[in-house]
Amino acid sequence: MTALFARLRYHAHTVVLFTISDLKTIFFPISIFACAAAPLHSTPRLLWGFMWIWMHQFMCNISNQSRGAAEDAINKPWRPLPAGRITESQATALRWVSVGLCAWWSAMYGPDLILPTLTLFITTFLYDELGLAGHYIGKNFCNIGGYTSLEIGATKIMGASREMDYISATAVCISGALIFTTIQAQDFADVEGDKQLGRVTFPIYAPEFSRAFTLGALIVWSIFLSWFWRIGPLCAIGFIGLGVFVGLRYYMHRAEAEDRKSYVFYNLWLMLVHVLPLNARTGFIQL
Repeated sequence: MTALFARLRYHAHTVVLFTISDLKTIFFPISIFACAAAPLHSTPRLLWGFMWIWMHQFMCNISNQSRGAAEDAINKPWRPLPAGRITESQATALRWVSVGLCAWWSAMYGPDLILPTLTLFITTFLYDELGLAGHYIGKNFCNIGGYTSLEIGATKIMGASREMDYISATAVCISGALIFTTIQAQDFADVEGDKQLGRVTFPIYAPEFSRAFTLGALIVWSIFLSWFWRIGPLCAIGFIGLGVFVGLRYYMHRAEAEDRKSYVFYNLWLMLVHVLPLNARTGFIQL
């Protein structure tokens, strides 16, 4: 019995390692977005939404990592494949099992939830199997498909209605455009690993311009979103200040360790971005 529990704990830890680095990138921002855009209907809906988001994140993570062990050996050697916790064939099999589980889980909620799952699977397939991850434009388009699919599915689960109203639909559209223009923030810290794999991310294609563009994009988006969602002046100053701070960090602090710190601040900014639609429903961000 002790050996069984030890093995179960080992496999549970392996599953956690697949997803833990993207909790700040996917799970928390998407959860916050759905709670704000839906808005959240009840505690059970929140828990169901959490499970749906995590399962779909796991599907994406294991697809990406089952084909990116060489990159992870350079950038993230603690992940399950480079750490030797699971073989590539086992990860591939688990990836397809996760696809089936996500489709089944979505079907339990109704046919309208199958479409986000299907879209996410297609996006992941294009990203990993067909190599769009290797080019900055293809990668950014895949990121739009991934984020918006997750946002739509989670919003439908967490809200009182499965219908997307003007506020939630607008929030998803804005989020897609924002992701397309700022998601290169995740690539700065991985430049060396991406170069060795022959990838052409935005920071590799245009090292100087990509940092200047990221600085400008974060400032412009912070100003636009403060105006569009009509948040109060003090909150707007704080939010815009954070956008300026994150953008300047990316522009001025260029060491790999600093880029990883900047990415943490970027995800904090992204989470606040996803809170803002709630102001259109409640008007609570009026300071």
